[in-house]
Amino acid sequence: MSDYDYDLFVIGAGSGGVRAARLTALGGKKVAVAEEFRVGGTCVIRGCVPKKFMVMASEVSHALEIAEGYGWSFGNAKFDWPTFLEAKDVEIARLSGIYAANLGKAGVELVHGRAVLKDAHTVEIVGKNRTITAEKILIATGGRPWKPEDLPGIEHAITSEEAFHLPELPRRILIAGGGYIAVEFAGIFAGLGVETTLIYRGPNILRGFDDDVRAHLAGEIEKRGVKVVLGCQHKSIEKTAAGLVNHLENGMTLETDVVMFATGRIPYVKDLGLEAAGVELNDEGAIKVDPYSKTTADNIWAIGDVTDRMNLTPVAIREAVAFHQTVYRDSPQHFDYEAVATAVFSQPPVGVVGLTEAEARRSCSKGVDVYVTRFRPMKYAFTGSDERVLMKLVVDADSQRVVGVHIVGPDSPEMIQLAAIAVKAGLTKAQWDATCAVHPTMAEELVTLKEKQTPANMAAG
Repeated sequence: MSDYDYDLFVIGAGSGGVRAARLTALGGKKVAVAEEFRVGGTCVIRGCVPKKFMVMASEVSHALEIAEGYGWSFGNAKFDWPTFLEAKDVEIARLSGIYAANLGKAGVELVHGRAVLKDAHTVEIVGKNRTITAEKILIATGGRPWKPEDLPGIEHAITSEEAFHLPELPRRILIAGGGYIAVEFAGIFAGLGVETTLIYRGPNILRGFDDDVRAHLAGEIEKRGVKVVLGCQHKSIEKTAAGLVNHLENGMTLETDVVMFATGRIPYVKDLGLEAAGVELNDEGAIKVDPYSKTTADNIWAIGDVTDRMNLTPVAIREAVAFHQTVYRDSPQHFDYEAVATAVFSQPPVGVVGLTEAEARRSCSKGVDVYVTRFRPMKYAFTGSDERVLMKLVVDADSQRVVGVHIVGPDSPEMIQLAAIAVKAGLTKAQWDATCAVHPTMAEELVTLKEKQTPANMAAG
């Protein structure tokens, strides 16, 4: 008989923690998971899912504009923010309930409360007068938004978490940041008719993405009504009777109703008791783990955003599966972070997989071949819109493997999922070219690109 209350205790009921708990319980182990907020974690409750609902709601205004070009006419079409919020919250509650029910069906005990480590085998449920012991512990507490707490007036600003529950839609908003979350919410609010300004301290948005993608998207979101101010950040925020005055370091002042900071997320490790359990952090403040997600404590593992390896929900789930296989199936596995596709649900959206051109030039010893096309999609032919799609293939010049695919335009997240299979499989440009096109589609451009990018056509394009 075990000397512990549970074989596995999971801290955090997000996508990664839930998957690990369920798999382990279904394998016959006694498992519990603690969650201090709602089951489902960042993705389901305050991240990917509600954000995607907001994106879809905001895209309707653009769809109506396109529809008029095709002969449709509409009366007084209007958007009602409270109606949307209610429908969104009902659906999120339903999804959270499904996650909780699936835990129960698998035999996992759900503990409602904040779990804090007391030592390597013991957790305390804060405020519940309950102490629990476990043979093994898995930390999957995710991340939380970061904002500069020393900025004068920062108490007047919100983060993405509050943006999901604004009591009313603002007339004007300023969003600080240039990553996924910032550009996605800029598109959301602009699409809902809010006067939207995006400021970012760097030279262009989406740091870490391919430079062509960054430049193209910055231009396209401005066409959708987002004012982009680069190389700039806040000096202070002043609350007045008329709204919030944003004092920027370049001397500009902007008055808005809401200021939202989307300046990054940090691992959620505060007051978790890591030191008492012998769990160390790395230099960036994330839990230090080996390739198999094991921490510096022999019986404690960590997965997902709290480790700050690749902060994507599907990756956390795959890390959970690898943890279970390694620890409970005697089949050591670690997730392969190479060629993981990702999407930015900006407007227009972005889909990428593999290496940027700059990364490929550093890693491909004999150089790279680059294929780029920019074109107006067929959908916009009737509307007079000058919005354009970007598609880019990065190819290892030696092996001719396609090592990077970058798309900006309608349906790019759907396209990149399938392109990722080819990149992960190591298919060559010739194999892409041998694939018959589906016509008329945007995706056919991916298998019909023939002209390599040269200095001459780069200048022309």
